[in-house]
Amino acid sequence: MSTHKFNEERLMQVLLAPQISEKATYIADKNEQVIFIVAPDATKPEIKAAVELLFKVQVESVQVANLKGKVKRSGRVMGRRSDVRKAFVCLKAGQEINFAEGGAA
Repeated sequence: MSTHKFNEERLMQVLLAPQISEKATYIADKNEQVIFIVAPDATKPEIKAAVELLFKVQVESVQVANLKGKVKRSGRVMGRRSDVRKAFVCLKAGQEINFAEGGAA
């Protein structure tokens, strides 16, 4: 694994949350990818190292998308949702991360 060249404390802060939605589940089944919301300044090698460290799986590739926050309105006040950076992590064959286990029965 290539986690030794990154600060382990930094890697713990790279992944913010898994993206769990219908689309994410579809992508997970079809392309064997898992979607994470990551820190805005996270790089692909950092994301790969963080996933390998935290979930003990082998990562094949990482694709990243920056989503711009929507402008929303509440009465007269115009607000803006924050920007989000998503990482699409492709796992090597036979590897999987299951977020459903350990949840409420």
